Amino acid sequence: MRMFVILSVLAVALAGCDRAASKRVVLYCAQDREFAEGVFGEFTARSRLDVAPKYDTEADKSVGLFHELVREKDRPRCDVFWNNEILNTIRLQRQGLLEPYSSPAAEPFPVFAKSSDRTWTAFAARARVLIVNANLVPEAERPRSLLDLAEPKWKNKVAIAKPLFGTTATQAACLFDVLGTERAKAYYRDLRENGVQIVPGNKQVAQAVAKGHVAIGFTDTDDAIMEVEAGQPVALIFPDREGNDEFPRLGTLYIPNTLMIVKGSPNADGARKLVDYLLSAEVEKRLAESTSRQIPLNPNVTANLPSAIERPRGAGGTVKPMDADFGRAADMWDEVQNFLRNEFARE
Repeated sequence: MRMFVILSVLAVALAGCDRAASKRVVLYCAQDREFAEGVFGEFTARSRLDVAPKYDTEADKSVGLFHELVREKDRPRCDVFWNNEILNTIRLQRQGLLEPYSSPAAEPFPVFAKSSDRTWTAFAARARVLIVNANLVPEAERPRSLLDLAEPKWKNKVAIAKPLFGTTATQAACLFDVLGTERAKAYYRDLRENGVQIVPGNKQVAQAVAKGHVAIGFTDTDDAIMEVEAGQPVALIFPDREGNDEFPRLGTLYIPNTLMIVKGSPNADGARKLVDYLLSAEVEKRLAESTSRQIPLNPNVTANLPSAIERPRGAGGTVKPMDADFGRAADMWDEVQNFLRNEFARE
């Protein structure tokens, strides 16, 4: 009799846990908290599902959550991963850690924004740009290419975020693909020898330029535009926007956010509902018109973007996008990481 009572209590407790889990969706989110969390309230109001987000630190952006998902693969805790880039998404896909799902909300998106196996969808892109302090660098002297920043005239005047993390790491892997391994290695060595300043994240890059601590920085449009709209003396440059004769695939790198459901997620039904919502036209429009200023990939979305934010060719803009093969860049990830770790280990 006593054993029966104990088992009954355990059954009720477990059922309660299951009901509690079904009322929330666990989201691992590499997108900046200030940009992401504003969209969750409406989802909860409509679905009656709470979103339990887990954010990464700025320094470890996307990479830390990637490693956590890999560690948890046998007992997933996460339902949906909102990644702020694409290469680690492809790496998760290739490890079989993602659940296929064709969201109805993704139907209008271009083919390149959806994986062939239906495990992820790209949305809300940012561009990797140069932010320049207008007081320190007259317009006629501003660089036009990423490659210009290895020149002696910019010695000790350039900042980048830690190159092993986030979109800075994605950019490095894409440059290894586009420039070729040896030329890319030479470029990063030249930057190091030219006194490039390493700061914790892209936001800190933009702030350092705005304060005049450095003249130029590599950053993302969302971080750069915040300094523009705050009235700081900065300007944005979309590097290699006209292409490059020596490296014809070079251009401005546009990096999308990506959404995916984790294989074996505790709340698969809630995960699908959250993905549908985050891929909706209203969310892309909201992200574009909020302070994040992210560029919609859904062609049906019309949004008022600041004049400093430019769209790529083929999406209503005039900027030549970098012709990066994200799959190949993902293949090169470990090689690129090892190289950067060795070159910038003390930074």
